[in-house]
Amino acid sequence: MKNVYFYQTEIGKIGIAENGIAITNLYFNEKTLPSDAEVVETDLLKEAGQQLLDYLSGKRKEFELPLSPVGTDFQQTVWKALQEIPYGETRSYGEIAKSINQPKAARAVGMANNKNPILIFIPCHRVIGANGSLVGYAGGMEVKKYLLAVEKTNGKC
Repeated sequence: MKNVYFYQTEIGKIGIAENGIAITNLYFNEKTLPSDAEVVETDLLKEAGQQLLDYLSGKRKEFELPLSPVGTDFQQTVWKALQEIPYGETRSYGEIAKSINQPKAARAVGMANNKNPILIFIPCHRVIGANGSLVGYAGGMEVKKYLLAVEKTNGKC
């Protein structure tokens, strides 16, 4: 069973889920919650919510939370690479593919990026097209633009 709690933020209501040990999901929509989720604010969720609010206000540049996204080995590798993109910087799908020693896997990287269950905490919003264009984001393009603007405004670490 997962515990989930929703926090009101500048970009809307965001649900954060945990499994008792680590953060497992982030939700932009209450309708996407798993049926076994219990809405309760645990200490871990309270900490994650505060770190999220601090990030969105520009006070935090790195998250210090246990994360446990569920995915394939390849997805896990991509999500780890996403966490290595510095605050305020972006990378293309091709650059991520090269960083994981699979230079021809840009499309597969894109698919793994799309399946990221812990948006923001695993910063898939920092991935852009090879030509520098903003590409899809599960939270919507306006949210992606907002997140990148927060990081640009508050500078690099």
